[in-house]
Amino acid sequence: MALLSFRDVTFGFVSPPLLDHVNLQIERGERVGLLGRNGTGKSTLMKLIVGSLPPDSGFVERQAGMRIARLVQDVPVGRTGTIFDEVAAGLGEIGDAVAANFRLHHPDANHTEADHASLTLRAESLESDKVWQGEHQVDVILERMQLNPLLPFDSLSSGMKRRVLLAQALVLEPDVLLLDEPTNHLDIDAIQWLEDFLSRYSGTLIFITHDRVFLQRLARRIVELDRGRLFDWPCDYATFLVRKEATLAAEEQQQALFDKKLALEEVWIRKGIKARNVRNQGRVRALKKLREERAARRERIGSVKVELQDAERSGSLVADAKKVCYSVPTDTGERTIIQDLTTTVMRGDKVGIIGPNGCGKTTLLRLLLGELTPQSGNIRLGTKIEVAYFDQLREQLDETKTLQQNVSDTDKLMINGQQRHIIGYMEDFLFTPDRSRSPARHLSGGERNRLLLARLFSKPSNVLVLDEPTNDLDAETLELLESLIVEYPGTVLLVSHDRAFLNEVATHTLVFEGGGAVKEYAGGYDDWINQKQAGETARREEQAAVAAASKTEPSAATKPAARPRKLSFKEQRELEQLPKQIDAIEVEQRALHGAMAEPSFYQQDGATIAKARQRLEVLEQELAVTFDRWQTLEASAQ
Repeated sequence: MALLSFRDVTFGFVSPPLLDHVNLQIERGERVGLLGRNGTGKSTLMKLIVGSLPPDSGFVERQAGMRIARLVQDVPVGRTGTIFDEVAAGLGEIGDAVAANFRLHHPDANHTEADHASLTLRAESLESDKVWQGEHQVDVILERMQLNPLLPFDSLSSGMKRRVLLAQALVLEPDVLLLDEPTNHLDIDAIQWLEDFLSRYSGTLIFITHDRVFLQRLARRIVELDRGRLFDWPCDYATFLVRKEATLAAEEQQQALFDKKLALEEVWIRKGIKARNVRNQGRVRALKKLREERAARRERIGSVKVELQDAERSGSLVADAKKVCYSVPTDTGERTIIQDLTTTVMRGDKVGIIGPNGCGKTTLLRLLLGELTPQSGNIRLGTKIEVAYFDQLREQLDETKTLQQNVSDTDKLMINGQQRHIIGYMEDFLFTPDRSRSPARHLSGGERNRLLLARLFSKPSNVLVLDEPTNDLDAETLELLESLIVEYPGTVLLVSHDRAFLNEVATHTLVFEGGGAVKEYAGGYDDWINQKQAGETARREEQAAVAAASKTEPSAATKPAARPRKLSFKEQRELEQLPKQIDAIEVEQRALHGAMAEPSFYQQDGATIAKARQRLEVLEQELAVTFDRWQTLEASAQ
């Protein structure tokens, strides 16, 4: 029996329904990527799986005793509890008692004497064995996910809050884990940690994501929601794209033949039926059926149509930074954001900016645009710069205004010298006339991004600043935005954690590497990783060469010369073999790194992936020990 089944399920707030007589089966241990355009009902499908929404018709069947946990898209704010409190909440009705018992008995948990009686009452409100068992479950998941139970939840970064919420979802060891846009607002390190963790997860995983690298590495099956129907693709994301393109081409050809036949029949009926024979009556009935089929057809959601407006070309130089430093005051002194940054941005550059959340990427943008003055060093700006800014926090949107008013105060726009009505322009971004006249506060995350893009591209510019533009956008809009940026003749400054987007767009990257150091690399994300690994390898080789060449020879004037210890025969043989051992370990390391970089690696079972990672850790330890031994013997042999 399937773990979860949809049988002839229909659901919709309006007509046409979001789900139209759909069927679906999920088996234990599957990893399912749930795809679909913004607004097609992916989150609604998850609510039906959980049971928080009942279907209008049909049945959602769950295996008896099945546990389901869901990680929602939005991170909660205003929570006053600790990490332990948040994770314990995932235990359901015993969570409050478990959290109270923890604070009561943990030596570092703060509570007043007045709280003691209340905590004792709550901890004793359920059977003690259930409470202790629940606390053990929380302790296990906190250790597994490397979380400090006493830290206040609201003080954490977005990435750490996501990790806590994932622990909350996992504490009951669910049979099915639902993740709704789990990578939103996470930096690259946090996304990679999440990928690594979920690749070892043994339960059933169903997730919605716009991150194509994340999707490729984790999904073994694609379920696409399109025009109220579910399309099942038992393959990874890359294979899905190929098969989907072929299917759409076949569908388009079939519909064209259908429409041609319908048009011919319409011409025939208008000429009039010459004879009331059975054959003609049958043809009339067939025409009626064709009309009904055509009326019932649901067209695919259109694609966003974006046209960038070119301003007058800027000068060849956009920004030139020399030894720029910038710090901000803190309670304990100053925090260095930028240290000795030197870089040049020329017209036409597409600069990707990479770094963990809170490191200062937005500050770097403001420095390069002249909005902030460096505390030392200098930044020279180019001429004729016209900036269009895509804001990460969506602060440019006025919630009280309509979508149309957020884009323009007038009904007419000039787009590349041609006058257009605002409603027609909004339709290019998939907003209907009624939707364009509705308040912005009702928009979903994806719709907010599309509205901000509409506002951004309604004005001419020669410098585009995009601060996290990819959150909540569906794959088709992402690909369109990629192609537009690549073709854009001006300069682009891009902050993004979307690795595929950076690979497609960036001509070079500025990477925050700790302590205020910002280093420049050619190319996109993968190019940065390759160059960084090559640099680390070169440094290790250089250190080895220096260590091999160095001799401990104190001056005769200060210290008598020491006679080097002669190696034993066994040590001499060991010294001769060590370089070969080091080479063999590094060869195996490179092979493992190459295999783990392949998308197919993460389509294997969790045990195989874990075994490969464990082997990689063993090799690193062996390399360190072998290298130290080689250095020791080499020094003794001098």
